[in-house]
Amino acid sequence: MPTSSASTTDSAKSGGGVQSLERAFDLLERMADAGGEVGLSELSASSGLPLPTIHRLMRTLVSCGYVRQQPNRRYALGPRLIRLGESASRLLGTWARPYLARLVEETGETANMALLDGDEIVYVAQVPSKHSMRMFTEVGRRVLPHSTGVGKALLAGFPDDEVRALLSRTGMPAATEKTITTPDGFLAALVGVRDQGYAVDDNEQEIGVRCLAVSVPNSPTAAAISISGPAGRVTEAATDKIVPVLQQVAVELSEALASSGGTAA
Repeated sequence: MPTSSASTTDSAKSGGGVQSLERAFDLLERMADAGGEVGLSELSASSGLPLPTIHRLMRTLVSCGYVRQQPNRRYALGPRLIRLGESASRLLGTWARPYLARLVEETGETANMALLDGDEIVYVAQVPSKHSMRMFTEVGRRVLPHSTGVGKALLAGFPDDEVRALLSRTGMPAATEKTITTPDGFLAALVGVRDQGYAVDDNEQEIGVRCLAVSVPNSPTAAAISISGPAGRVTEAATDKIVPVLQQVAVELSEALASSGGTAA
């Protein structure tokens, strides 16, 4: 008897891996890229896989709780992924700490790592400055991206229409009198971030505090690192010295995350 397509797919290998697993994770990635909810025909068009294969894989993911089927017959990312994501975020913060510690040593200011989680910024790691006057952001804290350096650094990598859509969902409340509160103003600031290669929060989240941030290139999830300190120390002159250090550490962290196991230096 001829071998069924299902058993062939399950046993097939691709580059030393299990093809069905590779395909399942690829579908989850495509769902995330599409906003978390898609139809089978959309997945078939973007992945190039036949509908029967996608249906079988999605049925397995649904039964495991990693995908759920909506009343409209479309598929959405499932709640079990939340637990995995939270654990991965904690580990990402752990891997980043040696690099943040180096930032503190070389700049003297508090170093942070943050991710874009949905429409919000979440801080996943911090190493505090050794100065008696220093900034402190609680790990796990969530803020809106428009008033933060890390938010600007992260959103600078997104198309303008996606940024506008995010801002329309979150609103742009003023944290201080210097917070950017219009989409056009924020998009103009992002042009500056792209041109300069770094972002600045100049008293926009908290009066008296300046923050310099850069994105982590090729991070598995959108991530940025930053230093924050009193405006009297994080001056324009200090910025010229701090930014190259930030950029170099971001590259090294990116390389570490891309290596096997994400082992930190």
